[in-house]
Amino acid sequence: MFKKILDHLNEAILLFDRDLRLTYVNPAGEILLADSAKHLLGNHIHKLLKTSNTSVFEDLLHRLNMDEPLVDRELILERMNQSITVNFSATPLHENGKLNEILIELLQVDRHLKITKEEQLLAQQNTSRLLVRGLAHEIKNPLGGLRGAAQLLDLELHDPELKEYTQIIIAESDRLQDLMDKMLGPNKPAQKSLINIHEVLERVRHLVAVEANKSIVLLTDYDPSIPELYADKNQLIQALLNIVRNAVQAIQNEGEIVISTRISRHMTIGRKRYKLAIKIDITDTGPGIKPELMDQIFYPMITSRAEGTGLGLSIAQSLINQHNGLIECESEPGSTVFSIYLPLENVYAAA
Repeated sequence: MFKKILDHLNEAILLFDRDLRLTYVNPAGEILLADSAKHLLGNHIHKLLKTSNTSVFEDLLHRLNMDEPLVDRELILERMNQSITVNFSATPLHENGKLNEILIELLQVDRHLKITKEEQLLAQQNTSRLLVRGLAHEIKNPLGGLRGAAQLLDLELHDPELKEYTQIIIAESDRLQDLMDKMLGPNKPAQKSLINIHEVLERVRHLVAVEANKSIVLLTDYDPSIPELYADKNQLIQALLNIVRNAVQAIQNEGEIVISTRISRHMTIGRKRYKLAIKIDITDTGPGIKPELMDQIFYPMITSRAEGTGLGLSIAQSLINQHNGLIECESEPGSTVFSIYLPLENVYAAA
């Protein structure tokens, strides 16, 4: 019964013996330490909890000698070349009046900050999408009348020079109509089926490889164990194509784009928690995104390129949202990473 409770906790529980060697870890602990219990058990605490703040271990030993618990807030741990922030709690356990084991609880707090950020991003996307759709509808109505009037006028005119003006009006009306359709986003319901995400990514890679400068190298790092995904293949191709094309445009001359896939476990998107999700990282070696644009890149009409429409990322986010997923971005000079999360909760229901 107690094991069942521990197995379902979101908090990492680690049990150490008197020599500070691990004797038990729950599934949340395996996820936090990014390894299986089989490999973790028997290791010393110094090997498992790698941190630049070594004083925490000195405090731990001191508190244990004093038979007192230890609490440390926002402890930064190093895990697989990444930093995670946790709240740390250590409690001595006694048996027959002697210190026998040490119970350590680790709660990853940067995850909560990430969840809050995701909720804000989704809320902003929904708000901006409603505003843009309303604006696009308001523009489309008079635009249709303008084009129709230009066509009628064109039929009445016989002077080729005057007809040239009406043709310009018609052509520009069509261009604006196309822009409004893009702003409105997909107007067809998703046609979902079981698909292989790597087939989608290979299609995108081949399309971009044909368009891109030959000095831009497209690399892949796929996890072949990822199961099939219940999704609309064409919508995912469009979303991923928009992101990879943006990466090509960011690099301009020479550089690399790496497309990688991994499984993310216990992923929270918005307010919903998923056991499994596909994580697709698209990494480019371009100059990076300006810090002042980072909070706005998924808004429509936001772009740093003079010839850009600023709709590519907004449309991509909208398409991924329709699959209950999310796109995030981290950027610094020389490395911009767009991470796409797609939950796998509908796979077995669709099979």
